[in-house]
Amino acid sequence: MAWTVGRVAEAAGVSVRTLHHYDEIGLLTPGSRSGAGYRRYDDADLERLQRILFYRELGFPLEEIAAILDDPGADPMAHLRRQHELLTGRVKRLQAMVQAIEFAMEASTMNIELTPEERFEVFGDVDPDEHAEEAERRWGDTEAYRESARRTSRYTKDDWLRHRAEQDDWTRRFVAVLASGAAPDGPEARELAEEHRQLIGRWFYECGYEVHTGLADMYVADPRFTAYYEKIRPGMAAYLRTAIHANAAAHR
Repeated sequence: MAWTVGRVAEAAGVSVRTLHHYDEIGLLTPGSRSGAGYRRYDDADLERLQRILFYRELGFPLEEIAAILDDPGADPMAHLRRQHELLTGRVKRLQAMVQAIEFAMEASTMNIELTPEERFEVFGDVDPDEHAEEAERRWGDTEAYRESARRTSRYTKDDWLRHRAEQDDWTRRFVAVLASGAAPDGPEARELAEEHRQLIGRWFYECGYEVHTGLADMYVADPRFTAYYEKIRPGMAAYLRTAIHANAAAHR
């Protein structure tokens, strides 16, 4: 069966321009053309397009996709197994990010009784309720969110000041390691990454290694978190992410 470029674009959810580009660079050349020179795609072309889109979804550059698909020794089932493995890993990471609830640390101030003066003393000029509604909407049904809310609803001003002191002390020592030029996957950075995980678990919710790496990915994926860490020290978000992943790998 021959498919026109328009039908293929509609079925695959891509633009006609994209299919033209794939043809121009030799990534997906239609199996035939009509008498008038129009592209015609057959079933084999559609199977190749499906694989292309799988790899594109996983972030592979077009040049690498072409090299993978054009390998004469390639096994089609091996491609599918590889795609399944990569997609499964991505799903696990995304689930961990959802379960982690980093925003709970900001939303955790809900239901605590602090005067405006006390809030400023604890949080400075940061509004701790800024993302509370978003956090509850996105993660309110998770156990981690409920656990964080249960704990923090009982915190007093002195509790928050102790947390702030611990957090500031950790931040100071982590920035010192970053500034020293130590590798983010080295022992010093990994040790502080483990301390970061335990700090979350001590004050907010149980933070396993899968959850912790999900948080780390969020630090570089969400521009709000990236900006927060970059304001402390340029490069800190990516450095912390690497340290957390290295620490998790070391404990597996």
